Amino acid sequence: MDPKQKLSLSNPWHLLAVGFGSGLSPIVPGTMGTLAAVPFYLLLSQLPLWAYLAIVVAAGVIGITICDRTAEDMGVHDHGSIVWDEFVGFWLGMAFVPAVTWQWVLVGFVLFRFFDMVKPWPIGMIDRRVKGGFGIMIDDIVAGLMTLLSLWLIEHFGLFADFFS
Repeated sequence: MDPKQKLSLSNPWHLLAVGFGSGLSPIVPGTMGTLAAVPFYLLLSQLPLWAYLAIVVAAGVIGITICDRTAEDMGVHDHGSIVWDEFVGFWLGMAFVPAVTWQWVLVGFVLFRFFDMVKPWPIGMIDRRVKGGFGIMIDDIVAGLMTLLSLWLIEHFGLFADFFS
């Protein structure tokens, strides 16, 4: 039986875990999940920074349960359709961009997808060793932190300045 057949979108844990259905895409579900996180980011970015960060932290903490329960129901650890971790990782990566413009969103999106797919150290090690809902969430949180650092370096050193102006 396909693990996706064990999902019920009327179950709120499942609905959130699959990113409101974006993770059910037959092609690149993680990328589709990150893409679905963008409009939510645009809404969240209107909040004061403290509120933005509080929501991201809350989404990460509850995400452990969301991902754990859904993975358990599916009978598969970190099935590709579980994309709540992509939502939280992307939001974290975008927390300190200097301006909410299409350029920053695009670069943040590309960087986050790079770190999430390639899984450079320590992301790959974490992904292999840490299991359960925490394991599903933590590698994307680290990818988000690496995105955040990369975006800060780009801004701090004025890299690609022409692109952002």
